[in-house]
Amino acid sequence: MFRYPARFEPAEEGGYVVTFRDIPEAITQGDTLEETREMAADALLTAMDFYFEDKRKVPSPSKAVEGEELVGLPVSASAKVLLLNEMIEQKVTAADLARRLNTRPQDVQRIVDLGHTTKIDTIAEALGVLGKRLEVTAA
Repeated sequence: MFRYPARFEPAEEGGYVVTFRDIPEAITQGDTLEETREMAADALLTAMDFYFEDKRKVPSPSKAVEGEELVGLPVSASAKVLLLNEMIEQKVTAADLARRLNTRPQDVQRIVDLGHTTKIDTIAEALGVLGKRLEVTAA
């Protein structure tokens, strides 16, 4: 799972503002620290949509420095980020990937849609045809 460093700072008008140095599109605020943490996870996931829509490579998370907390993406979204980044790296289109998977392009569009629930095995299979292996670990 990708975990991005976030900075939580008091807002001028009360509450907290959170920003991500690796994902500048993700910025939000909340009234309490607990609410802000929940909003941060949502803002991070929502910001991923910009990368997917623009077909831009998603930056890897940096290590947290003093004053930062790590905020994680859901496992399925992290796997889809890996797939998107690999498709961009190899210059593989959804149509190319569909041919390699022997499926329809619209099926691949759903695989790389963050809003669509996709089995992790399906994402692993897509990475497999790109010559990559999805590994899951527990920490």
